[in-house]
Amino acid sequence: MLSKNNATSIQKHMQIKEIKDDVIILKNKGVRAILMATSLNFDLKEIEEQDAIIYKYQEFLNSIDFPIQIMVSSRKFDIDPYIESLKEKQVNQENELLKIQALEYVDFIKGLTEITNIMTESFYVVIPYSPFITQQTGLFKRFFKSNRGAKTKELEFNELKNNLWQRVEFVSTGLRSIGIKTAPLKTEELVELFYKLYNPNAKEEPELQKAKDLRNQ
Repeated sequence: MLSKNNATSIQKHMQIKEIKDDVIILKNKGVRAILMATSLNFDLKEIEEQDAIIYKYQEFLNSIDFPIQIMVSSRKFDIDPYIESLKEKQVNQENELLKIQALEYVDFIKGLTEITNIMTESFYVVIPYSPFITQQTGLFKRFFKSNRGAKTKELEFNELKNNLWQRVEFVSTGLRSIGIKTAPLKTEELVELFYKLYNPNAKEEPELQKAKDLRNQ
């Protein structure tokens, strides 16, 4: 867990101003969306299929005129909830033989986690959009800032979000043609993601559920 001083120091150096309506707003007025993506078992596919995937991926990269960032997050998997669910099933099991087998399986899983770390991997695509910002100086700049009301700021944000979401749809469609499913992270999931990035020991359940739902689409 981060201390108050460490948290303040991190916030000072982070470029994120706020997270709103499933969008990351940066201090420089740029916005970002993050997609969670599934993976491909590339090595298990036939050579012809591998070549087709590489060609489609190359086509996808050549089709976009803006940068994207691909991120892989690896963290230790919290096995405790799974073990607790197995214990509950073992207690409620009426068949004595199955009850013994369940207990042995629980001991096996616990022993396995003691000798090796079970890791989870999550895949993300970060999509940016930065507005064209003109530079105002002096009196005009102060006048312009003082007359920008909440309604104007909201309209500007909605325009930025619409432009960003056009890119999100474009990237999602391109990756889908390769066989990769994607889903944009919502506000709470974005907060959860950044919290985990700075708290490596945080539990994985919400993020894992998102990945399971994505694979089952």
